[in-house]
Amino acid sequence: MRALLLDTDGTLSLRVRPRPAIRDECLIRVTAAGICGTDLELFRGYADFSGVPGHEFVGVVEEASATDSAWIGRRVVGEITVGCGQCSACRAAGRGHCDVRTVLGIRSRDGAFAEYLSLPATNLHAVPDSMDDVTAVFVEPVAAACRVVEQVPIETGTRAAVVGAGRLGLLVAQVLRDRGADVTVVVRSEVSRSIANTLGLETVDVDSGPSLARRFDVAVDATGAPAGFAAASALVRPRGTLVVKSTIHGETPIAFSPLVVDEITVIGSRCGPFARAIELLGDDRVEVKPLVAGIHPLEQFAEAFDRAKRGLKVILTPGRPRPE
Repeated sequence: MRALLLDTDGTLSLRVRPRPAIRDECLIRVTAAGICGTDLELFRGYADFSGVPGHEFVGVVEEASATDSAWIGRRVVGEITVGCGQCSACRAAGRGHCDVRTVLGIRSRDGAFAEYLSLPATNLHAVPDSMDDVTAVFVEPVAAACRVVEQVPIETGTRAAVVGAGRLGLLVAQVLRDRGADVTVVVRSEVSRSIANTLGLETVDVDSGPSLARRFDVAVDATGAPAGFAAASALVRPRGTLVVKSTIHGETPIAFSPLVVDEITVIGSRCGPFARAIELLGDDRVEVKPLVAGIHPLEQFAEAFDRAKRGLKVILTPGRPRPE
């Protein structure tokens, strides 16, 4: 099969690789896969990953064990973490925090920028026939956005700020709004402002941050940049909540005193509920098409990644995608 391989020196190349060994997992033909901020951080050394990156995908199950044969032929998306289900971390916090977990395209498991990948059937979710492949690629990041409202009580009128108007930030903002929050998106560019406004979201320029200091019940750092933590934390009211969605290679400077003095709750937030994400996307309560900057075949990976660095979603099509 063809696959994009990330080497330890940070170079990405298109190569021919063996298909994943099935064992007790499902073999999935990937039809579309999205490039996200974490994929870009892998180039900088995040998670010390080498192999096939990519974890946002939709595909069709082609092979499975006899036990899981009902999945064959079904179009699916997949939860990205595979845990043992038996260690103390799995028992206490779920397989996402397994001591020996593998993570699709991020940790010890080849990912979705290839013609095929494999995952256990327990990780799979069927995609409705009414949902096209481009929309289905967003299930994983929308699920990550939904994780915020699982962790933080959001009520009608909750004042929420989302710092970062990129791929993930605009999804988080829509999920918060759907829950009833009054959402403000902090943007850096007119392009970001225009897209956020197209989605019906209120925006402020990043330079307006000081005037909004300590105004919000909840602030979400979705910048993917070291400076995002400080920018988001400055917006949180005393005894408010700061949610960190950024995954960044390297260290982030943190001023602890303001967090202590204002008694800020800091929450790390990662993967979330796929079923809820599929519901929101299926009901058009989260819009994703305005976030798509381009769709490229696998051999145009260099152009695709260069485009993704500018902040919006770029989709690779290792196989033929289902028509929109």
